[in-house]
Amino acid sequence: MKAGGSASTTRISSTVERLLVRTWNLFHGNTKPPGRKAFLHEMVRLATADEPDVLCLQELPVWALGHLEGWSGMSAIGDVARRPMLGPFPSTPEVGRVLTELNHGLLRSAFTGQANAVLVQSSYAILEHRRLVLNPFRFRRAQARVLGLGRAERHAWGRERRVCQAVRIRRDERTLLVGNLHATGSVDKRLPDVELLRAAVFVDGLARPREPVVLGGDFNVSLRVSRTLAELMTSEWGFAGAMPDGIDHILVRGLRAGEPRAWPPERRAHGARLLSDHAPVEIDAG
Repeated sequence: MKAGGSASTTRISSTVERLLVRTWNLFHGNTKPPGRKAFLHEMVRLATADEPDVLCLQELPVWALGHLEGWSGMSAIGDVARRPMLGPFPSTPEVGRVLTELNHGLLRSAFTGQANAVLVQSSYAILEHRRLVLNPFRFRRAQARVLGLGRAERHAWGRERRVCQAVRIRRDERTLLVGNLHATGSVDKRLPDVELLRAAVFVDGLARPREPVVLGGDFNVSLRVSRTLAELMTSEWGFAGAMPDGIDHILVRGLRAGEPRAWPPERRAHGARLLSDHAPVEIDAG
């Protein structure tokens, strides 16, 4: 862990006042169970209606990045994880959007690509924005040797690029570093677990001494199976706030973390369906 990082979650930082942080994997606007129509605009409006300070989003179609500020009234910082494709050929966000309109539940992200975004209230100034690819070729090759992965497993791991965002924000003279990641979904939970560690090292390395840090997103691992999550929650790393169950988390360091909570199904109901196959997860910190 970075030497200047906070090793205690019991001490309240004086640099950031109490705030609400939320994360949601939007499933490309699809419902559970999936249907022909998507509700991405409605999801973003719902997730921002009560004005969270920070909202971390995953599984966004690339075309949606330019609409987030208009839909939410918040400042939006987006990063493309996988660019739009038409089979093996590069495409454009608009072509992906038009094709997917034929049947969102069936096509999902086949043509639209995939992105992450961090949304923050307009009262915060955005000071810095970085991005890290979580599963680049050299990292996968090195980890494949350690984990004993076969050729097919190595190939599958590289099929979809995953990223972690890092955004430093400020209100008045108080700063906060926010990390947002979407780790690889795999039956072999060691793969998202090593990506989570890579993301944590990345964000920790950017953090200033005693600066509060939030690391949220779809980790694709639960506390039950993740060695990394357990380590991050120790005094050495100083994080708190992991969900007892589930794969969506918001870890907090340098602030006192309240109990993490997932939205009940009725809060994201849309008729007989649920918006997204993930529930939003949120935490109060201060």
